[in-house]
Amino acid sequence: MQRSTRTFGAVMATAALLTLTAACGSDDDDGDTAATPDVSMSDSMDEDMSGSMSEPFGPGCTDVPADGAGSFSGMSEDPVATAASNNPALSTLVTAVGEAGLVDTLNSSDGISVFAPANAAFEAIPAKDLQALLKDKQALTSVLTYHVVEGELSPEQLAGEHDTLAGEPLEVTGSGEDFTVNGSAMVVCGNVQTANATVYIIDGVLSPTS
Repeated sequence: MQRSTRTFGAVMATAALLTLTAACGSDDDDGDTAATPDVSMSDSMDEDMSGSMSEPFGPGCTDVPADGAGSFSGMSEDPVATAASNNPALSTLVTAVGEAGLVDTLNSSDGISVFAPANAAFEAIPAKDLQALLKDKQALTSVLTYHVVEGELSPEQLAGEHDTLAGEPLEVTGSGEDFTVNGSAMVVCGNVQTANATVYIIDGVLSPTS
């Protein structure tokens, strides 16, 4: 009887030990599981931040249509000259590009950045001078190509000196969502995507020095 009692006690002790070990193992597993969502949450936050930085920015973005071919989503589907022609905020620029015969050049370029003067930028030029510029194809081409930079510049790459298709550099200063081109023209709606270009709408018309 004593032997049976000792055997039964040993079995119960072993069972208790196994139960305790299993419980500890379960706690470790729970700990590992709890740590996983933290990593996923961090990755999700990084993705959200990255996504927000890729959006158009600036007060002038309110002038871009909310839907249709001239909206941000619509413009992203067309090459840059075509995309601009669908945006009423850029109608004067589109007229100038047509007068200079640059529609095909811009649409066929592979990866460019365009500093696109808004209508108000052209309205700031005396009407007589603007009409004279539109009639001078050589001068107009020089002015317009000075607004085009090779390579699609992200907002993080925007500040600095950049070579233009006109052969003269332009300089962008600023950071975040506050940028100025050549010390005078402000970016009013930046990081607008088209099928082959990144567009920065500005409130002034840039002029090459030569």
